[in-house]
Amino acid sequence: MSARLRIRALCGLLLASCVGAAAAAEAPPATREAGTLKVAVYNELAPFSDKRQGIDVDLGAALAGKLGLKLSLLPFNAGDDLGDDLRNMVWKGHYLGYGPADVMLHVPVDRTLMTANPQVAIFAPYHVETVRLVRSAASMPSFDGLDALAGKRIGVEKVSIAGMVVLGEGNGRFRDQVHIYPSALDALQQLKGGALDAVLATRSEIESVMRGDPAFPVQEAAFERLPRAGWAVGMAVRKDNLELARRLQAAMNEMAGSGELQAIFTRYGVRVVKP
Repeated sequence: MSARLRIRALCGLLLASCVGAAAAAEAPPATREAGTLKVAVYNELAPFSDKRQGIDVDLGAALAGKLGLKLSLLPFNAGDDLGDDLRNMVWKGHYLGYGPADVMLHVPVDRTLMTANPQVAIFAPYHVETVRLVRSAASMPSFDGLDALAGKRIGVEKVSIAGMVVLGEGNGRFRDQVHIYPSALDALQQLKGGALDAVLATRSEIESVMRGDPAFPVQEAAFERLPRAGWAVGMAVRKDNLELARRLQAAMNEMAGSGELQAIFTRYGVRVVKP
C-alpha cells in the first residue's frame, strides 16, 4: 500500500530492513530485455503512479526514450518495508517470479536507506515531497496555528504519516475530530464537497486534486512529529549496474534542464520541487 511508503519515507526510514550483502552475491545480475527499459513503479501512489498512469509512469517512459529504449512498466504493491521493495524490484526479484526491474522510481534518497541496502545504488533525486495542510476558506477563513483546528473536521488517509501526526498531536487533542479515508484523494474530494474543514496530505496529492483553487488554501502546519523539510525521491538500480545509473542520471539532468521534467509534473497539476 502506498500509505506504508509514505510512513517509511517520512519517519526517517526506521522500518528499512537490512539484508545481508552475501545474499546480493547470490542474486543474478539484472538484465535489460532487448530494446526495453523495465521500470518499477508503486501501485496506489497517485498522482505518481496508479493504474499505470501518473508522473512516475510518464517519467519512466521519458527516461526510456532518452536511452533509445521502449518502456516496460512493472507496477507493484509496496512490501512491509523499503528493504523488501528494493530486494523485489531492484536486486533480486520477487519470490512469486516477477522482477527485478532495471530501475525503480520514487525511492527516498536517504543515507540510512543506502547503508541498509548495499546491493543497490540510489541516485538522481528528482522531487522533494512535503506534507501540507489544505483547508476550506469558507469554513476556516484563517489559519494561524494548530489551535485553529480545534473543533474542525480533519481528513487523513488511513495508515499514513498524516494520520499518525494528527492523531498523536498533543496527546491526542484532535483525535475525536479526525476522519479516516482509504486514500488522501478520497479525503480531498470530501473536502471539496464540504464534508471536511481541512485535510493533511502530501503537497503533490493536494495540488493534483485542488489545482490551485483559491477556495482551498495550502500551508504548513507545525505538527510535533512532522519533518518540515520533507524528503527527496529518486531512483535505484543494482549496485553493479552503474553504467545504467550513469545514463539515467544524464537523462534526468537533461530533462530537468530543458523543462521536460516540470512539464511532466504540470500535466498532473503538481509543481516539481528540485532537491
